[in-house]
Amino acid sequence: MKKWLWLLLLLPALAAGFVWVLPGKALQAEYARQRWLAGATVKTQEVSGETWHYLEAGQGPLIVLVHGYTGSKENWLPAMTSLTSSHRVIAVDLPGWGESAPKPGQDYSPLAQAERLSHFITAQNEPVALLAGHSMGGMISGLMLSSGGDLPVAHVVFMSSAGVRFKENAFARRVLKGDNPFAVYQADAFVGFLQEFVFADAPYLPSPMAAYMVQQRERKKTFERQVFTQMRLGPQAFLLQERLPLIRQPAGLLWCDADKIIDPSAAAVFARGLRQSDTRILKGCGHMPMMEQPRQTAEFLLSQL
Repeated sequence: MKKWLWLLLLLPALAAGFVWVLPGKALQAEYARQRWLAGATVKTQEVSGETWHYLEAGQGPLIVLVHGYTGSKENWLPAMTSLTSSHRVIAVDLPGWGESAPKPGQDYSPLAQAERLSHFITAQNEPVALLAGHSMGGMISGLMLSSGGDLPVAHVVFMSSAGVRFKENAFARRVLKGDNPFAVYQADAFVGFLQEFVFADAPYLPSPMAAYMVQQRERKKTFERQVFTQMRLGPQAFLLQERLPLIRQPAGLLWCDADKIIDPSAAAVFARGLRQSDTRILKGCGHMPMMEQPRQTAEFLLSQL
């Protein structure tokens, strides 16, 4: 009995030590745990000269999930567990993000990414029952669907999506002054940014893991700055708002009431421009509904089918 007691006391200490000594390995271990819960595997596919990294799980009608600015396919893992019992689910790393390194001299603007996403979806050789895009991913998905191509996408969900003008908030005021609030490359500042802007109730992030994540992002600092400028300040910033009437798919609009990055007022702008839409505002979460409220997010996605 005493041996088991000592073991139970020792395991948390070992786990904490693992995080502090090898934060990168600890983060990958957490992603592996979440993939196991979702039944997901990491796959790659060559499409039009791009190597796409993505998560895939489940069987049935296809759902494609697209992350936002500075995000990755792993952002969707908490919600994927509730989707894969009835659907084949793919969560992508957009080219340049996640496991994909940006290529020198390439265009990663929203329109360029929309074209790449179109090629990827076509390469799946099956209809997409639902395409869901978060933040920048929603902007890219909308630009793709409004381009006039005959893509086999039945429904779309814009989640905390960029691409339209919304009620000015503190985040928007900083952007209008030329600042990029995402450009935080110190561990403490990064944790503070998550707490202030990204989450209503930010999960605990050990400082070594935060430092590791910042280090990985810093390698793409120039790339991040370029994309942010094109997405929020360039001529493509609100192109989607103009093109919303061209989207023929029924659309779901999912926001959190405490989103401090893209104010929930953006949902009404989408609704006015789209032909057909269904809006839900979740309570008590911020800019990442699929991470803060994964079950409710999955339920909304499935309700759109």
